[in-house]
Amino acid sequence: MGPWVASHPDRVAVMDAHRALRYGELDLAVRETAQALTALGVRGGDRVVLVTENSVGCAVLLLALSAIDAWSVPVNARLSAREIANIVEHAGARVTFYLDNDFPEAREHGLARGAQWADTAAWPHVGKLLVSAIDESAVAEPVAAEAREQVAALIYTTGTTGASKAVMLTHANLMFIGHSNRLQARVQAGDRVYGVLPISHVYGLSVLLVGPVSNGATVYYEPRFRPEKLARTLVEEQLTVLHGVPAMYAKVIEWSRAQGQSLRTPSLRMAQSGGAPLTASLKASFEDAFGIVLHNGYGMTETSPTVCQTRVDAPRTDCSVGPVVPDVELRLGSPLPDGSGELLVRGPNVMKGYYRRPDLTAQTIDADGWLHTGDLARIDPDGAVSIVGRSKEIIIHSGFNVYPEEVEQSLNAFPAVLQSAVVGRATEGNEEVIAFVEVRGGMTLDEPALRTFLRDRLSPYKMPAEIRVVAQLPAAPSGKILKAKLREQLAAGNL
Repeated sequence: MGPWVASHPDRVAVMDAHRALRYGELDLAVRETAQALTALGVRGGDRVVLVTENSVGCAVLLLALSAIDAWSVPVNARLSAREIANIVEHAGARVTFYLDNDFPEAREHGLARGAQWADTAAWPHVGKLLVSAIDESAVAEPVAAEAREQVAALIYTTGTTGASKAVMLTHANLMFIGHSNRLQARVQAGDRVYGVLPISHVYGLSVLLVGPVSNGATVYYEPRFRPEKLARTLVEEQLTVLHGVPAMYAKVIEWSRAQGQSLRTPSLRMAQSGGAPLTASLKASFEDAFGIVLHNGYGMTETSPTVCQTRVDAPRTDCSVGPVVPDVELRLGSPLPDGSGELLVRGPNVMKGYYRRPDLTAQTIDADGWLHTGDLARIDPDGAVSIVGRSKEIIIHSGFNVYPEEVEQSLNAFPAVLQSAVVGRATEGNEEVIAFVEVRGGMTLDEPALRTFLRDRLSPYKMPAEIRVVAQLPAAPSGKILKAKLREQLAAGNL
């Protein structure tokens, strides 16, 4: 942020539906909010939970916490009361902030937990704020002088196994992503970035806060995704960069078709998909609707998150996640007969570890610094990486490996299917393929037609034993489908 404060103090840095802060104003807001945090009793090394949705105030608080070396623990306000309580307890939070903006959830959580309204005069740049009592028993972690040692954020993941883990990301981890995006022209000075992915998720934190403000761009924050709002903001704010998850893009394309409204705008130059597998049909639909290439990428919370990205100067027609980003290393561990193997990652993007879980950290990052992702990948001769599934999610049906992503790609290519999730169900000495599908608005699912469609695309052993229609697939606030919940409900006989 520093160089832009000096060179472009009047350029808008962060904005939402209610206000905007220019770089000069943001610098002052961060310094004054850091002073307010210190006056409240927040110290370097303290964990501070922030229950929030995207807004200018949220960005200011996160940057101010970073400035005093406190650990930000951003939490999406849409989590349940139990989930938030568990995070506050596990993190050993010194204080919890509940940022009240356009939606009531954060306010309701704060009032239910006895938080008090802050004096707005003390927090003029943050907005309406509820503050918990200070936990005097909270012990501050040591503050490190080096950016690669000092934790900036503690991100709680949903975890593919269903168990939350607290990922420690350092200042150097997050700044590397900003540097990497600049190096690849994914964000440039003067860009106007749409900020709807939750900042409480690593993708949102890195590409909608750290990346833009360290590179002189402007972010328009939106707390909730609404297709009509995205379509309007594209034009009104002349957005140049769009980040989203596949489910978000599928819904805005469906909306534009139903409304007969074009999504093309001359200002948009870059669009990125991440957070979940991209299908060929969605990529083609996006490029037809928006008139620009949809880039793909791969990452995880533990890698801050970026590992691979398709190149801006060499767009791909397939759904590969592209080559590894510069300065990061990849290799495949435990290769399988089909040439795939577990993706191992090493580089400046790899987390410091899991908070209070040295055992889990040691299981995940080996002695040579390789992070074991648990994802299965293939690497083409040209270096392009294709993610073929989670090693833990492989369904072994009649002795054959079934990768859920492959079945999902085929399901999602069917016109009536908006999105799908495929999981395994144990049967006597075997595993069955069970598919859950969300149907496009205004359409019905013709299952015999879908099965005929799938038979042309999938081997018999990959065919779903059952196809179940659901009103909505369970998803994290980031848009990631929670397969663990589907498996739990399946096992309990609730589906």
